[in-house]
Amino acid sequence: MLRQNRVTPFSTLIATPERGTWMGNRGCLHDARGQIRRPFLGKRWIICLLEFRGRKRTVMTPGHYTELFFLDEATALAAGHRPCAECQRERFNLFRETWARANPELTDAVRPTATRLDDRLHTDRRMPPKARTLYDTLDGLADGVFVTDGEQNAYLVLNGQLLRWAPAGYENPALSDVRYPLRLLTPLSIARTLSLGYPAGLHPSALQTSAKRPE
Repeated sequence: MLRQNRVTPFSTLIATPERGTWMGNRGCLHDARGQIRRPFLGKRWIICLLEFRGRKRTVMTPGHYTELFFLDEATALAAGHRPCAECQRERFNLFRETWARANPELTDAVRPTATRLDDRLHTDRRMPPKARTLYDTLDGLADGVFVTDGEQNAYLVLNGQLLRWAPAGYENPALSDVRYPLRLLTPLSIARTLSLGYPAGLHPSALQTSAKRPE
């Protein structure tokens, strides 16, 4: 049975046979039958490793957090998640240090607490689509950021190109398929963090697809 626990760049949960390369959670979202009943529970949305210290879990155990899966870290960041402070401690420290430098108006701490990050990211995630920044070109968009030209397709920005997200990996859209202006999907404070050099982990298909120019 396919479980509805794969996260898209739109932050929605879908059921798909393709496995992600990262795990994470945003609280207990499922019921005793493994059915998703809510989009999130609480503000703590994290990105985790698939394997950590040999721990084993039964997916969607009743009463426990819902294991979510992402194509890659860039997808998870677009959905509003941040690195886990336990299984990704070094990554978490790099993220919060870069986030602080990229968003000086939001914190004066060199390493903001997880609670401070979660509070702000929750605010960013709740921003209405119409209030998000629009772009007529790719200028000013960092590698690893996601944008959309509607509610159907999400595009990763990489090397001055747009790569269309799909559950199995990235695809090269025909240039005529992309309609401007593009709306920013990645939460603004995270997009700024990527602009300042935080290196979002990408699925192998991203670099492979980026090397192929669309017709």
